[in-house]
Amino acid sequence: MNASGNNHAQFVIAPPKVYSLEIVGDVTRFPVSRFFCVGRNYDAHAREMGHKGPREAPFFFMKPPDALVETGQSIFYPAESNDVHHEVELVVALQQGGSDIPAERALECVYGYAVGIDLTRRDLQNVAKKAGRPWECAKSFAGSAPVGPLVRASGIGHLQTGEIWLDVDGSRRQTGDLQDMIWSVPEIISQLSRFFILRAGDLIMTGTPAGVGPITRGSHISAGVSGLGVVQFSVV
Repeated sequence: MNASGNNHAQFVIAPPKVYSLEIVGDVTRFPVSRFFCVGRNYDAHAREMGHKGPREAPFFFMKPPDALVETGQSIFYPAESNDVHHEVELVVALQQGGSDIPAERALECVYGYAVGIDLTRRDLQNVAKKAGRPWECAKSFAGSAPVGPLVRASGIGHLQTGEIWLDVDGSRRQTGDLQDMIWSVPEIISQLSRFFILRAGDLIMTGTPAGVGPITRGSHISAGVSGLGVVQFSVV
């Protein structure tokens, strides 16, 4: 067995921290492997971001595990940006994966759901878009993905409809319904599995409704999805 598969290997530095999520009604936790995110998956949001074309194939980007922030914690306003935006999203947690997963079997992979927020350095993203560069600096920084506790699909079922919303300092900024997603959860999983070998522990953020906007130091953010509770955090 090579070193990459040796559970008894000794390392020159400490192995990376395992990030995990609370599970509602369970003392065990869900280990987080990777974050996948879907861009422009609500028509109204796509239009507010300047896209007015027909339904396009879903496109994806990633966040590192240390993007995760659990509800109730504070986040630091990220460096090198003066325009950080909120994007509330339904988060899907996978209990199994694979490649080329048919859409009709994709929900077998789902362990549960949570409320999440994709934080974006919008000014850096706009620069990257104009230059045709990757979005990592805009999307993939530490603390860029607050996520609430997971609710098991075995208890709540698979969500197809339900209100999704976000408030900043008590004022409603985003509101929509999960049925407004351009690509459904099974379709997202199926499409994503064509490009990546999905695995247990992966999280998928499924896009945001219209109303994205800026947060500042001192902002308090609350967001929710029907049946999944609320995620809250403050910016310092």
